[in-house]
Amino acid sequence: MSTTNFRFEGSEMNRKLLMGHPSGLFVLFFTEMWERFSYYGMRAILVLFLTSAIIDGGWGWSREDALGLYGTYTMLVYFSPIIGGFLADKFLGYRRAVAIGALVMTLGHAAMAFDTPWSLYLGIGLLVAGNGLFKPNITSIINGVYVNAQDKKDGAFTIFYMGVNAGAFLGILLCGYIGETVGWHYGFGLAGIFMFLGMIQFWLAQNIFGKIGLSPSATLDYVDAIPNSDEDEIKTEAVPANVQRDRYIVVGILAFFTIFFWAAFEQAGGSMTIFASDYTDRVLEGGSANVFRIANTLLTVVPLVIITYVLFQLFKITFSKYKISNLALGLSFTIIWAIVIWMLKNQFTQESAEIPASWFGILNSFYIIAFAPLVSKIWESKYNPSATVKFGMGLILLGIGFGILAYGSAAIPQGAKTASVSIVWLILAYLFHTLGELSLSPVGLSYVSKLVPAAKIGLMFGLWYIAIGLGNKAAGSMGGMIDKITAEYDMSTFFLIFTIVPIVAGLIVMALTPIVKKLMHGVK
Repeated sequence: MSTTNFRFEGSEMNRKLLMGHPSGLFVLFFTEMWERFSYYGMRAILVLFLTSAIIDGGWGWSREDALGLYGTYTMLVYFSPIIGGFLADKFLGYRRAVAIGALVMTLGHAAMAFDTPWSLYLGIGLLVAGNGLFKPNITSIINGVYVNAQDKKDGAFTIFYMGVNAGAFLGILLCGYIGETVGWHYGFGLAGIFMFLGMIQFWLAQNIFGKIGLSPSATLDYVDAIPNSDEDEIKTEAVPANVQRDRYIVVGILAFFTIFFWAAFEQAGGSMTIFASDYTDRVLEGGSANVFRIANTLLTVVPLVIITYVLFQLFKITFSKYKISNLALGLSFTIIWAIVIWMLKNQFTQESAEIPASWFGILNSFYIIAFAPLVSKIWESKYNPSATVKFGMGLILLGIGFGILAYGSAAIPQGAKTASVSIVWLILAYLFHTLGELSLSPVGLSYVSKLVPAAKIGLMFGLWYIAIGLGNKAAGSMGGMIDKITAEYDMSTFFLIFTIVPIVAGLIVMALTPIVKKLMHGVK
């Protein structure tokens, strides 16, 4: 399709552009942003809350039990979209599935605001169920908007991905700060407030999408009615059975190594958070404290100013027709700015600066925003390596990050429950982990779409997410061994396991490059 011959679907208002894209994309941007805020905000403090002493408002769980629950939860988060996608395809439609999912997650966060075991498990169950309805179907709405504008879709998902990272950044920062300084359940409740406001603004503005995502039959009729569609674009070339079989094998190989990646990477919400809380010197004095205050202010305010500017640009287009939706969105940003100002004021008025243990999680989102454009440029250049080389690079970079932690924790005595190592090691570890993520995570999804026939993409993405879910469960189980390994050996040995295994896996998958290239049968 020519880049000058495209049309965005949806209502007439949706065709009013913001940053060269339909205004409806930004309705989805902010909906996804608040959902990611709630998910990562809750994830940032779950293990800290469970392992904190009862006197500090926590439940005093062992690290093994807390990380076991964390692993199960994050695993189910990746399993549930298969069911949610099926329900939307067959019964609900994408828009209703997104709205119901957001409501269910709101109820989940509300349940976690209560300090009882039954409310915790109920909340986690509702979050898993709501995520299954929400996660796969909001992207399906984007596909509907761009069904006749395929050349603009990459840019659309880039903008959407920024919403994901903006929400993760703010959720970890603010829910983490509230949870650690005011009370854990206030942090859980804050996540629910923004999930609710995100749901309201989406539900009240959904007519901007016209018939897209209303129901399976309405969506089908809508696509069939598109005039001047190019039939060649929806035809798929028949692939010989033995060729397609080989390509499925490649997907299986990549999925297998994906498990190793996420089993280590997801220590971010588990053992790395524990390391930040109990083994890192987070109290800064004098000049170091001032450097942190200034850096944290810039890290927080600059992205928030940019997103607020986008918000006002959206208001100019949609306020006349979707006033209440816009007011809900405006209220959410008013609350965010109030919390940010209050947080920064507190940090500047204290004699010393104590970094919340959850704060380090924002580094992943910051590094993604900073380095994603560079990595994308490399992949588009003549230096673009093959899939297995990218996977190997991702695993090796991840291992290097843990190697930095192993080195930084070398002075921690065997069996120690607390220590005070420099924050530099965590800052560097997150840098290498994020570079590894950029090398592997988007690449895996891209190759699934290239290697699998169109009729099977939904199923294969579901299986791919199962592999990620298994990695998350392994992350919880392996991270839960932190006390046993540090008691028998030391903290450095614990991190060396996550250094050696990914690097070895990375070298193996890179060694498979000639075989995998042959099995791809020309897919690049």
